[in-house]
Amino acid sequence: MRFRRWMRKDAAAASLFLAPSLIGFLIFYLIPFGMGIVYSFQSSSMDGSFVGLDNYRELLDSSSFRKAAANTFWFTALSVPLMAAFSLYIAMLLNQNVYLRNWLRTAYVMPLVVPVASIILIWQVLFDWNGTLNAVMNSLGIDRIDWMKSDWARYVVIFVYLWKNIGYNIILFMAGLQNIPGDYYETADVEGAGPIRKFTNITLVYLIPAIFFVVLMSIINSFKVFRETYLIAGDYPQDSIYMLQHYMNNMFLSLDIQKLTAAASIMAAGIVLIVIALFALERRFRQFMDG
Repeated sequence: MRFRRWMRKDAAAASLFLAPSLIGFLIFYLIPFGMGIVYSFQSSSMDGSFVGLDNYRELLDSSSFRKAAANTFWFTALSVPLMAAFSLYIAMLLNQNVYLRNWLRTAYVMPLVVPVASIILIWQVLFDWNGTLNAVMNSLGIDRIDWMKSDWARYVVIFVYLWKNIGYNIILFMAGLQNIPGDYYETADVEGAGPIRKFTNITLVYLIPAIFFVVLMSIINSFKVFRETYLIAGDYPQDSIYMLQHYMNNMFLSLDIQKLTAAASIMAAGIVLIVIALFALERRFRQFMDG
């Protein structure tokens, strides 16, 4: 009885501490999102009538939306595997006794603590037509490239995305690498296993939870690349980097709330489906390993 009373008291205390955060989440996130879904089925946000899926049909018929959705998909499909591969490779290097290891760890984490807006100014100077990179290329006899107004813009944004987010993933992978018992690698050395076999049979297997989390966070962050793209290229960037967030931002500026909320609902549904698929894949892998 005393234990139950103590548990009830702890539950009440925990509820009081969590209440401000839960109320804030409810007011500023959950309720507005629910209202957005309702607006996406109405003809107007003010006293609108129910129109079913008409707003979604108009959205899918919009060439701007289709272009933004395709660009967002290709950006995520290209950047997330690169992010996972590069961050794992660098984490494995930094986990060894390499030269200037502590300095390199700090260097990779620095982009996480520097404000995006101030750093983007540097990238603007670097990739501008009269910027540093073109000046260096011109001095070497290479023709200038209009980086942000050509198909190169997509790769510039991918590079900036990798540079900005790779440090966090490196920290996660290093934590996972340090939790792998060294005895496993010693046993593999005795059995004559090579580097590739040790990597596939030991490192990758024990890093599956970290890989899953890194991929999940990288996908979510790839949908938030609008900040960098907007600061570098503005409201209407080159076609290859016109993302879903650009489309929704332009719909907000034109007060087309119905298309805005419909686009936001589709993007949220896409993220949820990706997350569910990743959880199902991770669950199957665990069952396979346990079996």
